[in-house]
Amino acid sequence: MKQPAQRYERIARFNPAVNAYVYVDTDGAEAAASASTRRWSEGKPLSPIDGIPVSLKDLTQVAGMPCREGSLTSSDALCDTDSPPARMLREAGAMILGKTNTPEFGWKAVTDNRLFGATANPWDTRLTPGGSSGGAAVAAALNMGVLHQGGDSGGSIRIPAAFTGVFGFKPTYGWTPQWPPAKEPSLSHLGPLTRTVRDAVSMLNVIGRYDYRDPYATRGQPDCWGVDLDKGLAGLRIGYSADLGYAKVDPQIAERVRVAADRLEALGAEIIEVSPGFCPHWRLSVSFGLPPR
Repeated sequence: MKQPAQRYERIARFNPAVNAYVYVDTDGAEAAASASTRRWSEGKPLSPIDGIPVSLKDLTQVAGMPCREGSLTSSDALCDTDSPPARMLREAGAMILGKTNTPEFGWKAVTDNRLFGATANPWDTRLTPGGSSGGAAVAAALNMGVLHQGGDSGGSIRIPAAFTGVFGFKPTYGWTPQWPPAKEPSLSHLGPLTRTVRDAVSMLNVIGRYDYRDPYATRGQPDCWGVDLDKGLAGLRIGYSADLGYAKVDPQIAERVRVAADRLEALGAEIIEVSPGFCPHWRLSVSFGLPPR
């Protein structure tokens, strides 16, 4: 485990070029790291992620840090309450490094705002990392922390994960609680952005638990979100659609998704080709009396 000074060295080195972090809590992280070191030396860690550096998206409340939501209309006052993921990570002994950038209120699929500016793609800083969890994805890609919390309504974890080459997905509805509630709680789900699948499992094993403050939270999460890849994926069924029934997919993307489906099948999963029945956006527009684009 890297010491906090080493983690902040990477943030100091890379963040000026990519603007992934918008708030860094050096003192708080160092205090958490010292407490974690003491627990491990006594053989009493709070969890497997005790002392692991993490970040939270700047739409998520963290006690002792501001929650600006990328907006000039928000307050720079420090929050006095932890949101569910912040509480769970803190209780697990994680070292919270700070907050990552988001578009204003997380409303679009690129990461920029008038308060903090734009986040750049680490592979080519002329390009966007996508959004709205672009700051978290870039922090993961550059190893500025290990576990990074994002949120996804219409692709806000999946898009930046794809644009930056890290791992992220949208968890099942209600299984990763959030509070205060999202503006669209039925669409918005919290989840991980990490460099590996195993790291994402470690994060979900902490934040993917019930919290009474989220009225949409459900119970029934697995004891461990992970799958033992050594035992294969036998017994799992995975729905697969090459084009959702209507979309024009870039051949390179279609090929890579097919390769992924074949890999999952080789690991023992049952791949079921499906047609979800989604209609093209122009048909949806016409049905609402809007001109097709």
